[in-house]
Amino acid sequence: MLVRKFAENERTNVTIWANAIQNNARLVSYADEFFENVRIEEGKRAELLAETYKRIVNDNESKDLTFYVNIIRNNSTIPVIVTTEKNQIINSVNVDFGDNQPKYLKGSLKDEFSIYQPIDIIYSAEDKHILYYKESIIFTELRNVLDNLIESFFSDIVTNSVSVPVIITDSSRQQIYAFGNIDSTKMQDVVFVDRKIQRMNVDNKPIKIRLPDDRKAYIFYTDSAVLTQIKFYPVIQFTVIGLFFIIAYLMFSTARKSEQNQVWVGMSKETAHQLGTPLSSMLAWVELLKMKDVDEEAISEIEKDLHRLEVITERFSKIGSPAVLEIRNVVSVLYDSMEYIKRRTSKKINYHINLNPDDVITAPLNQNLFSWVFENLCKNAIDAMNGEGSISIEIKDRSQHVIIDFTDSGKGIAKANYKTVFNPGYTSKKRGWGLGLSLSKRIINDYHSGKIFVKSSSLNHGTTFRIVLKKTI
Repeated sequence: MLVRKFAENERTNVTIWANAIQNNARLVSYADEFFENVRIEEGKRAELLAETYKRIVNDNESKDLTFYVNIIRNNSTIPVIVTTEKNQIINSVNVDFGDNQPKYLKGSLKDEFSIYQPIDIIYSAEDKHILYYKESIIFTELRNVLDNLIESFFSDIVTNSVSVPVIITDSSRQQIYAFGNIDSTKMQDVVFVDRKIQRMNVDNKPIKIRLPDDRKAYIFYTDSAVLTQIKFYPVIQFTVIGLFFIIAYLMFSTARKSEQNQVWVGMSKETAHQLGTPLSSMLAWVELLKMKDVDEEAISEIEKDLHRLEVITERFSKIGSPAVLEIRNVVSVLYDSMEYIKRRTSKKINYHINLNPDDVITAPLNQNLFSWVFENLCKNAIDAMNGEGSISIEIKDRSQHVIIDFTDSGKGIAKANYKTVFNPGYTSKKRGWGLGLSLSKRIINDYHSGKIFVKSSSLNHGTTFRIVLKKTI
């Protein structure tokens, strides 16, 4: 609102200034018309002098010549030179030749008196004189005043241009009469001047003024530097405010993520600590059972589950600590994880890996954490398939990456939730924490510097998750 009011006020000042220019231009035009009338009158007076010289010779000697003599005598302003046809000076009036009066009218003197058309004084067919004249002293002074007035006129336009950039051109817009509030060095560049005039013509309609001799001029102007700066100030201000909010949001988001990380790390390490004590006790009980001749197969299964608990405890203990990556065979790790899950899930779930167990594709892995990701994907897939369906894993070896596509035949994920499924707390189950995929993303992105995302999904037809692992640390 302030910018708009300031702009309106400046345009009002420009309008007042433009009206003053128009009035000043009108005054200059009036002065020029007056000087033109003076010049015409002086021409008539010169013709009258020529006629007087002619009458003095031709009229009867008995006539009273006082009238003609008075006409010649009263000419105290117009410089006049009367010559023969051969340019011999016969008479001169109001001409100061100094000490050396020339006999003939020639050279620069003739050029000076030939500005206006000479007047022939014909006495007879054989006798003819020529009357040369030029501007009177008064007219010359008046013309100098006019030139000063025009120069002052342009100077006033530029000086009183209310701080707006101004360019004054002729009617062709090629000749520059004057300019103001523009760098003079730039005005020497023709391309800059042309573009500046075009821009000013777009910003404001040029003011047309009439100069002496029926010349036309155009005044081009644009907004002042102050107004231009004020126009952009709100944009800059809002930008700064926006940057402030963005920075504040990023800081808040970083602080929140840092707090979440601390909670994750704290919970994970506390879980690992809490599992450690009963796990040690259970290992001791297994050794005791071995001494009691208990069924070895049962003890073997208990040992497998205890080993599994040790792996889980180790996984939780590694959260928040730098993961140790080792070059591992991705195919072998996936087969081992699949065999463990396969023995503990429904027989109605079919598992398939596109490569043989003996194939080798290596990548830097933390085996325990990576197996955790695989298990989380399997558990989510089994829940999505309601315990019946198929899970297929396709491993692709690329020059820089290993790509693993994990596909199930479950109920699918809506496209709007492709990214949301990785947020902590997101779950489609009635009883669930929504942490599996969030943990998986953290393990792949943060610890393995890879990527995990939903490649594709179709409702009631299944989902494909893609994992991209770097082949080098």
